Amino acid sequence: QEQLVESGGGSVQAGGSLRLSCAASGVTVNRYCMAWFRQAPGKEREGVAAIVSDGSTSYADSVKGRFTISKDNAKNTLYLQMNSLKPEDTAMYYCAASRAFGGSRYLIGERSCAMGYWGKGTLVTISS
Repeated sequence: QEQLVESGGGSVQAGGSLRLSCAASGVTVNRYCMAWFRQAPGKEREGVAAIVSDGSTSYADSVKGRFTISKDNAKNTLYLQMNSLKPEDTAMYYCAASRAFGGSRYLIGERSCAMGYWGKGTLVTISS
């Protein structure tokens, strides 16, 4: 059964850093597209960062230069390194994996991916 489990969220002050992890089972992180999304209260889900099978990455303008997406194929784990955090980064962060059929298409930076598997999220709170 496909499962994505996020961890690493927490509360930090503005300017701080966090590293999110997404442990995958039943889903390989080396599939076409893996991504991080976030959703703040009262706002729509936003694609934050994506990485595809060849290692190419794409970022939302709001996080470019501050966030880095990466993956460890051997550990089947996806990461999101978040630096220079701002209060507006406060949100629930979700890990997602693409699906060949039946996924919903999202734009993450310049990359369009059909996402079909989702984790339950990890909460990131940034205080000013």
